[in-house]
Amino acid sequence: MIVYWLLLLLTAFVAYVFGSLDTMVIASNFFFRHNLRRLGTGNRWLSNFRRIFGLPGFIKLAIAEILKDLIPILIGGMLLGFKDHADVGRAFACFCLVLGRLYPVFYGFKGSHASIALIVGAFAVNTSAGGAALVVLAGLAFLTRYLSLATVAEAVVLIMVAVLIIDDAMLMRLLIFSAVLVIFKHIPAMIRLVQGKEFRYSLEEDITYKLDERF
Repeated sequence: MIVYWLLLLLTAFVAYVFGSLDTMVIASNFFFRHNLRRLGTGNRWLSNFRRIFGLPGFIKLAIAEILKDLIPILIGGMLLGFKDHADVGRAFACFCLVLGRLYPVFYGFKGSHASIALIVGAFAVNTSAGGAALVVLAGLAFLTRYLSLATVAEAVVLIMVAVLIIDDAMLMRLLIFSAVLVIFKHIPAMIRLVQGKEFRYSLEEDITYKLDERF
């Protein structure tokens, strides 16, 4: 039992740290060889990255983000796999990863949307749940241009699908907890949306200055 708890703690630590790492800062410093805070508007958010490195850089960033989120989930599955609970390890790592993405220790606990982390984690637990969340996120973001609304809808759909199709109670709860974290973090954004103050992104050339995270 002690070994099991140690494996859980190690999984939590690895996943949270990976979630707390800002992919944009890492990519700009180590792959593009520029300090994001010293370029453009000086912020580390998506708008400044997109404005500086363009669409090719943005695509590379998305790939790096997916890989960064996938690594701790695979590690969680491997660690808990020693106790024949690989699925629980992946689901628990997803929860800790989302927690780190929303409340990163390295950036004053001010994080981002965690939409990609939630989808990657959902796919690792159940491909149908991950697919449903991805379709909703992509479709609603395209139709409404509100990334925050699409992220909340993604989380809500994930909860519904998890309840309907996941038989394992622990896996279902961990996915639900992960989605609830995302919804809770976006309450201020939903209030701004109702008030007509939420940012709406555009697909025009300089799109991402409207995608700065304001949570």
